[in-house]
Amino acid sequence: MRRPFLGLSDFKTQRQNRRHGKRVLKLIECVPNFSEGRRQEVINSVAETIRSTPGVTLLDVESNPDHNRSVISFVGEPGPVKQAALAASAKAIELLDLNKHEGEHPRMGAVDVVPFVPLSGATIDDCIALAKDFGREFAERFHVPVFFYEEAASTPERRNLADVRAGEFEGLRDKIGRDPAKKPDFGPDKIHPTAGATAVGAREILIAYNVNLGTNDLSIAKKIAHQLRAKDGGLSYVKALGFELKERGIVQVSMNMTDYHKSQLFKAQELVELFAERYGVPVVGSEIVGLVPMDALVDAAEFYLKLENFSREQILEKRLFTPSPSSLTDMSLLRFSEEVGSKKATPGGGSVSAYMGALASGLVCMVARITLSKKEVAQESDQLQELIRKGEELRQRFLGLVVEDAESFDAVMQAFKLPKDKPDARRKTIQEATMKAAEIPLRTLESSIEVLHLAGEVAKYGATNALSDITTSISAGRAALEGAASNVLINLDMLDDKHYVDQTRSRVSELRKEALQLEQRIQEIVGSRSRKK
Repeated sequence: MRRPFLGLSDFKTQRQNRRHGKRVLKLIECVPNFSEGRRQEVINSVAETIRSTPGVTLLDVESNPDHNRSVISFVGEPGPVKQAALAASAKAIELLDLNKHEGEHPRMGAVDVVPFVPLSGATIDDCIALAKDFGREFAERFHVPVFFYEEAASTPERRNLADVRAGEFEGLRDKIGRDPAKKPDFGPDKIHPTAGATAVGAREILIAYNVNLGTNDLSIAKKIAHQLRAKDGGLSYVKALGFELKERGIVQVSMNMTDYHKSQLFKAQELVELFAERYGVPVVGSEIVGLVPMDALVDAAEFYLKLENFSREQILEKRLFTPSPSSLTDMSLLRFSEEVGSKKATPGGGSVSAYMGALASGLVCMVARITLSKKEVAQESDQLQELIRKGEELRQRFLGLVVEDAESFDAVMQAFKLPKDKPDARRKTIQEATMKAAEIPLRTLESSIEVLHLAGEVAKYGATNALSDITTSISAGRAALEGAASNVLINLDMLDDKHYVDQTRSRVSELRKEALQLEQRIQEIVGSRSRKK
């Protein structure tokens, strides 16, 4: 049961809205897990409460009869998302009784876990606040004890969901109210007789990925899960358990990939296959529960198809749903250069500095990708993949700063146009806008230092035939840094807050010195490697 939601990560539209004074949406995904995966009429009733809540879009409903569990995904702004989650919880608590529940998956509640995930325009802090607000109201309305986990956890011991859920419904029934370590964050100090307890959290995007084995020997799935999961020395950011799929007569290695950038799907798949072969059993299939980011599948496609020089811009759907150019970062090079060369004050030096940073980041990624395509760099593969990931993050950040710098300067100009009949209010607005106009290029400055660090790393083991591109990246990074620094300093001259001005000037000076040292060090590495060619 799926309903597509298009344009979910359309950050360009968000930037356009900011530029035109429109309210920016904070989109948050909620992925509650309910302890029912067999009775379709019950699952449909819970899902319908979400579908009928104004302001949210139901994305996906996944049910598994062996796990006896359903995972529902929906998205919206914080208020509607909270209301939909409460409505679905009410229906689940009404219809489910954990005393009659059996399934392979660990569970402690009818509404077992309710995570909030930041998407477009939202941060993890927004999700933590929403989790706390939801958890409080949920506990008060339904008299179900609530435990916060992951980023919303009240103590380090409660970050890991498995630790929170240890003992499950039956074990927690005896411990809550007796064991101080099991005191809920909200709600009664006793378990609900039919609905159990609920974990509420905030986290980044998680991929639920399962691999099925052609055997009914559950011990093999458990052994592979043990060898695979991070806490037992396996892949970082992977949680894994072994389950029996009784209806199919096979077993499953069930995984949660908590950072798919650092531990990709293909790595998990390859390791499961390696261990399965050792135990003499075949891998018969795999599945993704719920939704998955496109980048995670592209990573797997690049690995298995051995794609060369592949770009995500080649993905048809990415092109189809890209909005028509209206923001600075949507423009062609020709149009952007024309905008810079016009008599308008924006885009100006700050935006150009940020764009230079984006180009510097792009060159770092290019050199790393060229190097990865060579067979003799197997040892440095992980480092190069990490450089690409960080470089792409920086490139996107710089592109955002191109727009933000222009917006911040426009805000200063608007402040100066305010009526002069209220001088104190006018001056306060000018000061606030000018401080923001200093902070944006300061972020460009700090990001430029990060680019130079990445350039230094790729200079160590980047392909020797791409050393000139590293030199160009350093030059672009330095241009971004110096341009941003000059924009910070010119805005500081207009500020009254002497402490802030002195502190920021000192920060700019420190970053400039660090940049000089980095540039010299990288040039030495490049020079040394060039002489050995």
